[in-house]
Amino acid sequence: MGFFLNYHYYLLSVLLLLPALSYSEDTFTCSRATYYGSPDCLGTPSGACGYGEFGRTVNDANVAGVSRLWKNGTGCGGCYQVRCTVPKLCTDYGVNIVVTDYGEGDHTDFILSPSAYSRLGRPDTADELFAYGVVDVEFRRISCKFKGYKNLMFKVHEHSRFPHYLAIILLYQAGQNEILAVEIWQEDCKEWRGMRRAYGAVWDMPNPPYGSITLRFQVSGSMGMTWIVANNAIPGDWKAGVAYESDIQLT
Repeated sequence: MGFFLNYHYYLLSVLLLLPALSYSEDTFTCSRATYYGSPDCLGTPSGACGYGEFGRTVNDANVAGVSRLWKNGTGCGGCYQVRCTVPKLCTDYGVNIVVTDYGEGDHTDFILSPSAYSRLGRPDTADELFAYGVVDVEFRRISCKFKGYKNLMFKVHEHSRFPHYLAIILLYQAGQNEILAVEIWQEDCKEWRGMRRAYGAVWDMPNPPYGSITLRFQVSGSMGMTWIVANNAIPGDWKAGVAYESDIQLT
């Protein structure tokens, strides 16, 4: 009887540990990575996420386009640690990147900016690594952290036309979170109106409410699955191209 109880206790302990092991942040996935051409080694302002100039320089221009991790645009803003596995050429840590674009390569999960790709290799082997073109890598999802920025920002897209058409982008999306939906509060109807994911990380709505804009967005990730409300996130006299800082910190 004692052996029977001890066996079941051991089995229960293993079963309880399995979920923790399966979702460990230390787990890496094998893949491949390449790089795209850029004369200044920065990101591209025409990235499919819609970040524009933000996508060129964010995270010291260590950015990437992804395919499997794109998730119809939900993957925009996600952060990953990527390290290559070519013996004697690669650093032990690799590089932390931010997803700013969509891209398909030769069975690759990442098309890195030249800046990010160069950081995969040791300082004296970067040229040799570039000559490979495509390298074997391993990667894992990590929390996003941005130097000098702790709060989420709402940028009014340049294509917005006050007051008839509003498109927004959520910037500095910290933690391991993904934005699944965005809604605007319609005061006269006392209801939330859903915004459309226009493409990538761009959400839009024709004929938005007058006055200051209150948003709520659905988050999935390190914060669990939850709705977060940003009261008066965008002023009533909003202007295209302007980013407005919130008091919201995603972790």
